[in-house]
Amino acid sequence: MLNCRLPAHWALGVGCWALGVEAMEPLSTISYQPSAARRFPWRIVDVIVAGIFIYAGAIKTLDPVQFASDIDNYKIVPWPVSVVLAFYLPWLEIFCGFALVVRLLYRGALSISTALILVFTLATVAAKVRGLDITCGCFGHASQHWSFPAHLATNLGILAALLALWVSNRSAKPL
Repeated sequence: MLNCRLPAHWALGVGCWALGVEAMEPLSTISYQPSAARRFPWRIVDVIVAGIFIYAGAIKTLDPVQFASDIDNYKIVPWPVSVVLAFYLPWLEIFCGFALVVRLLYRGALSISTALILVFTLATVAAKVRGLDITCGCFGHASQHWSFPAHLATNLGILAALLALWVSNRSAKPL
């Protein structure tokens, strides 16, 4: 009699009892759960990134007309689209930030937040290449006098944090 354990899917059609081998659970049910001590630093990054998106969205909701003007300064979309985006995007940022904190629809919030910061970074670079002087109101009056390198560094820092959250929250479960 063999004294070993094989995954159950190895014994299909043969029958474990005939081989005298005890079958185990399929490998697909095994999942890795990191300890709370390993997850804690990533929760801090979650909260910081979420706070950035919530704060930026809240600042923009206070003056949507100014935000529409900021969007229009990029000269990428027509004015009516800028107005619609000025009323929609801040709330999207706020909801994504809250989703990151409470981990409800977490991957969706990460996806949308990553897309938002990528689009904003590309739009900022495109505006700079075209010679447009863009004053961004993303963080209120504090960010209006930032230089292009400061904007770019901030965006790339947020993007790096979002990508790190993507990597740290990979799941062993099949999709």
